Amino acid sequence: TAFLHGDLEEEIYMQQPQGYEVKGKENLVCRLKKSLYGLKQAPRQWYLKFDRFMTEQGYNRCHFDHCVYFKRLENGSYIILLLYVDDM
Repeated sequence: TAFLHGDLEEEIYMQQPQGYEVKGKENLVCRLKKSLYGLKQAPRQWYLKFDRFMTEQGYNRCHFDHCVYFKRLENGSYIILLLYVDDM
């Protein structure tokens, strides 16, 4: 469900899902407001939202691996977060 939180930058339309067609409007399409699992854009949009959140929380992204975030605490220790697809 993580990919459902990504915000779309483009206008994307899809056919009405089977079983949820509106009677009398079966030929109309739905405009997506959020990303859906299976869209080519879904992983990227989710990552951009995640990256923005981590930056707002004071984490830095590693320059060598953009799936590694770190934050130095006041006592000199670090928090290191590793991101793998949509799992931390």
